[in-house]
Amino acid sequence: MNIQSIETLMADVADLFMAPVLLAILVLFIYSLYAAGRFISLWMLRRKNAGAYRLALKQGRVERLPGYQVHNFFVNNPLACDDELEVFALRKLELLRMATRIAPMLGLIATMIPMGPALRALADGNIQGISENLIIAFAAVIWGLVISTITFWPASVKKRWFASELINIRKLKEAD
Repeated sequence: MNIQSIETLMADVADLFMAPVLLAILVLFIYSLYAAGRFISLWMLRRKNAGAYRLALKQGRVERLPGYQVHNFFVNNPLACDDELEVFALRKLELLRMATRIAPMLGLIATMIPMGPALRALADGNIQGISENLIIAFAAVIWGLVISTITFWPASVKKRWFASELINIRKLKEAD
């Protein structure tokens, strides 16, 4: 087997990745819209119950409050150690963090796959073949970046919320 046949095999296999990668980007886009909607809903719920949460903390009461996921996990599991609470918080952030990181990678993969056929079209002087492949390439990377942008902000804010809840739980544990 010579180098040229290996290169051809790799190019043919890479072409097979295009459909699954584009499908994954589409699924991640739908998920990002869903996650953004859930985030807005959670933000409104937290805003509505912020006063009750602050009052409960001030009075040292451990009670369930809508919108405060880590706090509510602690209420349901009062013997949970700090590590268990942190793992719970990380699990709640996992999908958002993965979408934020994976979407640009998939966009880059979907950008690079059509570059081979575009370069072949360039060598053949086929301008239409170049443009068709470059449209797909650039659209895919844009979609990946849009997905990452949509999921990054909720992931960052939720991380801050959960860290704050963990601090407040530690204070509640110390008060007991």
